[in-house]
Amino acid sequence: MVIDLAFIWAAIIAFAVLAYVVMDGFDLGVGILFALFPDKKDRDVMMNSVAPVWDGNETWLVLGGGGLLAVFPLAYATILPALYMPLIAMLLGLIFRGVAFEYRWRTKRWERVWDVAFAGGSLVAGFCQGIALGALVQGIPVVDRAYAGGWWDWLTPFSVATGIALLIGYTLLGSTWLVMKTEGELAARARRLAMRLAFATVAAMGVFSLWTPWQRPLYLDRWFGFPTAIFSVIVPLLVLGCLYLIVRGLRTGRDAQPFLAALGLFILGYAGIGISFYPYIVPTSLTIWDAAAPPASLSFLLVGALVLVPIILAYTAYAYWVFRGKVRHGEGYH
Repeated sequence: MVIDLAFIWAAIIAFAVLAYVVMDGFDLGVGILFALFPDKKDRDVMMNSVAPVWDGNETWLVLGGGGLLAVFPLAYATILPALYMPLIAMLLGLIFRGVAFEYRWRTKRWERVWDVAFAGGSLVAGFCQGIALGALVQGIPVVDRAYAGGWWDWLTPFSVATGIALLIGYTLLGSTWLVMKTEGELAARARRLAMRLAFATVAAMGVFSLWTPWQRPLYLDRWFGFPTAIFSVIVPLLVLGCLYLIVRGLRTGRDAQPFLAALGLFILGYAGIGISFYPYIVPTSLTIWDAAAPPASLSFLLVGALVLVPIILAYTAYAYWVFRGKVRHGEGYH
């Protein structure tokens, strides 16, 4: 029996990216929502709700990016030149918000500045992630195993719309996180926001789903050709089921349910992208086998991944367990 190492590594990278999106997505959403909660006490609680776990969440970004370089070097060398601008802007946004986590608590005079850095960095990082996703979905031209496009090919109406859609989704994650982790007026306001954002997120997913198949013939065939057209029925029904769970949880006071259902929306959206892409890692130019490193390298690196990934999962789960429960004013990490 031949083990398909390229497929295994594609699954690992896909899992790392999904873990980053769902885990870092809610704290990006909390940062984006900062502008809607001007009261200092509310902002203190909001930041304290994510402070213990935010840096651990970004471990998955390092794993996904580093893993892509190590095991799919051709894909890395193709994607990076195509997306230099949005990826650099994303990293700068993450740096600003990361510094703001610590500096905001060290000064009174510059506290507002670091509030802006936290909110602005979250907004820029989330928007640029959406743009990068949109640019990848619409396709990256490759000639002779090298990027053949221009400096601004990533900037299109589709990629900008994807960036906006991802921001809406992140703010939904952030608001449902606040419902789960806070109480009082802050939680009540977050609940009202989450109700509206849930419908906005599903609407954005609908627009994205209708627009994506027309980007490439492969996508059109996947979503309207047999047997994969079955997913065109199943996935929307599951999305509506998640929307129902969000609304039901918000109305009945089941504070964890809306957040978990919002994560379900992201998982379904991610699965839809995977269905569109497979077996391409650079649609529709390079398959996972075209871009994979030599088998000896994949085998060697897989040993490390089989040790590292369970450790990351274990300490991540432990961190969330330790810092479970509601966060109140005057309590928290800082």
